[in-house]
Amino acid sequence: MKGQVLNLYKQLGETPRERLERLRAQRPHYEHEVLSYAGRLDPMAEGVMLCLVGSANKRREAYLELSKEYVLDILFGFATDTYDVLGRVMDTGDGNDPSINKKTVQKGLNEFRGHINQEYPPYSSKTVEGKSLFEWARGNALGSLMMPSRTVTIHHIDVEKMYKVSEPVLLDYIEDGIARVTGDFRQEETLRLWKQQLKKEGDREFICATVKIECTSGTYARSIANGLGKELGVPALALHILRTKVGEYSVEKSLK
Repeated sequence: MKGQVLNLYKQLGETPRERLERLRAQRPHYEHEVLSYAGRLDPMAEGVMLCLVGSANKRREAYLELSKEYVLDILFGFATDTYDVLGRVMDTGDGNDPSINKKTVQKGLNEFRGHINQEYPPYSSKTVEGKSLFEWARGNALGSLMMPSRTVTIHHIDVEKMYKVSEPVLLDYIEDGIARVTGDFRQEETLRLWKQQLKKEGDREFICATVKIECTSGTYARSIANGLGKELGVPALALHILRTKVGEYSVEKSLK
C-alpha cells in the first residue's frame, strides 16, 4: 500500500501500541502493513494520534515535529510522581483554596509562555544511559541521573474556565480511568493510595482549571500542570489531557 498518514483517536486508557492494534482490527487491510505512530500519548491522555502507514514511515521525523494543541484539565490539591492520576500521590494541599482563581492561575501560566526549558517527566519514555526514565524511576535510581531537558515553545496558554469537582465524583473518575489501563502501570498500588486520599462519601470539593495550550512538539502537558502547582504553591496534576490538534490534523476528523 502506498504511504498514508491516518488521523486516529487514541482513547483514554489505551497505549499508542494498543491503538495501532485496534486499527488493524477495525481495518483488516492494514493487518500486514508497517504501522507506527508519530507523537506518543500517555495512557491517561486521549485525542489525535498520527499513524504512519507503509512508506510514510520514511518521513517520520517531519511528522514528529508538527505543532500540537491540547485542552488540559488541571486538578489542584494533589501531586503525583507521574504528574497525572496514574501515579502515586506524593503531596497534598488545599485544593479548595480561594486564592486559586482564574486570575492567579492565568498569572502562573504566563510563566510558561514562550521558549522554556522543560525537564522530561520522571515517568516518561525518554532514554538515558540505555534505559527509559520510567525504568530508572521504578528502580528509585533517578537521584543518580542528571534529568534531561529540552527547549520547547508555548505559543498560547490560556485558562478557558474554572470549576469544582466533588470528592465522590473525582474518585469515580479516577477509578474509571485507571480501570481502562492494561499492562503494568502500578494500577493496584495507585488506586489504593487514591482511596486513602478520597472517600466515596466525602464532602470536599477541589478546584480545577481547563487550559488551552498551543505548543511545539515535545511539550509535556502534564509537566505544565505539575509546574503550575509549584508556581502557585499548591500541589497540582493533569486530571485530563485531550490532544485536539497535530499540525493540521484535528480531533473532529479523527477515526474513533
